[in-house]
Amino acid sequence: MRINWRFFKNAMANLGRGGAAAVLAVLLPPVLVRHMTPAAYAVWILVLETAAYVSYLNFGLQTAIGRYVAYANEKRDRRQRDAVFSTAVAGLCGAMLLALLLLAAAVLAAPRIFPNVPLQLVPQMRLALLLVGISLAVGLPASACNGVFIGMERYELPAITVGGGRLLSALGLIAAALAGCSLIEMAAILAGINLLSCLAQYLVLRRVVPDLRFQPGMVQRSVARELYDYCMGLTVMSLSMLLVTGLDLVLVGRFEFAAVTPYAVSASMIVLIAGLLYAGVNVILPHAAAMHARQQSRELGNLVVTATRLSVVVLILSGLPVLLYAGPILRLWIGQRYESSAALLAVLILANIIRLIGAPYSVVLISAGQQNYIKVSPLAEGLGNLVASVVLGAFFGAIGVAVGTLAGAVISIGSHLCYSMPRTRAAIDFSRRRFLLSGVLLPALATSPLLAAGAASFIGIAIQANLFALAELTSLLGACSVVFHKQAAGSLFGTIQRRRQRVAVQ
Repeated sequence: MRINWRFFKNAMANLGRGGAAAVLAVLLPPVLVRHMTPAAYAVWILVLETAAYVSYLNFGLQTAIGRYVAYANEKRDRRQRDAVFSTAVAGLCGAMLLALLLLAAAVLAAPRIFPNVPLQLVPQMRLALLLVGISLAVGLPASACNGVFIGMERYELPAITVGGGRLLSALGLIAAALAGCSLIEMAAILAGINLLSCLAQYLVLRRVVPDLRFQPGMVQRSVARELYDYCMGLTVMSLSMLLVTGLDLVLVGRFEFAAVTPYAVSASMIVLIAGLLYAGVNVILPHAAAMHARQQSRELGNLVVTATRLSVVVLILSGLPVLLYAGPILRLWIGQRYESSAALLAVLILANIIRLIGAPYSVVLISAGQQNYIKVSPLAEGLGNLVASVVLGAFFGAIGVAVGTLAGAVISIGSHLCYSMPRTRAAIDFSRRRFLLSGVLLPALATSPLLAAGAASFIGIAIQANLFALAELTSLLGACSVVFHKQAAGSLFGTIQRRRQRVAVQ
């Protein structure tokens, strides 16, 4: 019961933190779109997207801190905890310096990267990029604090410090847009709140874990090598995510600058759905690390299948309604002139559902320290997505970039099934058949009315409101039967296994 309560508390804290991101994703676009010129809003989005590349220089160290702190706490090894924290902070400080150098280069090269940006907005774009980028670079060392909180399973602390900062950012940017502030003033507001959030994380860490602080003497070469080995796979995964999602808006900005706004708004819906999903899935990370420390490979496999089943239910129930009514959603959200871009949102939603099926497996895999065995899968997805997006984007513009993302999603789940899962079975024991049948097919069958309506809508068949309501209700009831019935989790797989055994006996 204690474990279930801890999961519930951490999930609620993560959902609260994800809810703050939801405010940014849902409330900001309609306000900014209506109070900024289309060109200014597009430039603002490109500034945020380019500055966000700084976060990729974390190299997975925040996740590593969370994993090793949970592992050290399970072993009651305080010295290992302190050595990991100090060594990781030193690495993050180096990443901050690298980020500042790359940021300076990006500021100078901005007009060449985005040749279609109006000349009068280039100076504002450069200074705004510098301000936001510096604040995010400072946030790299501060992210070590959140790693400690995650390892201690104190998810409510980053929910308060990070989530609170996001809420303040949203309110500040809305006020700036209503007041007609420039891009530079908006960037200064965002940067200032980012720095305050970093300070809050440090102060909370000092209060919650007063005996833990950066100690130069605890920076150890052996720990650095261990973190390097652990983070190498995470870095590959991070690079692949950069190729999958981080370059899309840059490509759209280069191939079809006029489509930056609808593409960015559609992408923010994807961020909302993915953020809420990961908010729930990430709570299993420290628990999975502790299970790995106890060498419970079969239990880890069960955790992957169960979490995948729940994730598929969430993805279908949250994503399919958006796919069905993409046009009206865009019209109500950011204005009638963007309703024609509904195809962008529909394709990105479909790609998001397919790719995030593998999210629970990825989280458990990282918890078990197996990420170095799956370098091929994320690279295959990232490179496939990049090549498809560049080729299709050059010919078809923004919709081509979106279809490239869909191609990358298919490659992602296929690579997990064909390459990664067989190689990590020693540490995470489950069969691909069970993953597909019990983790994916069972919840898909339970929500099949909504899937059928979504498929019809995707190929151009209009779905009446009463039919959608019926499909939504029956799918929700089916999802509840999967989630709440104790035997539903393994019923389909168990039945098939028993049949195979009877055939073998005969």
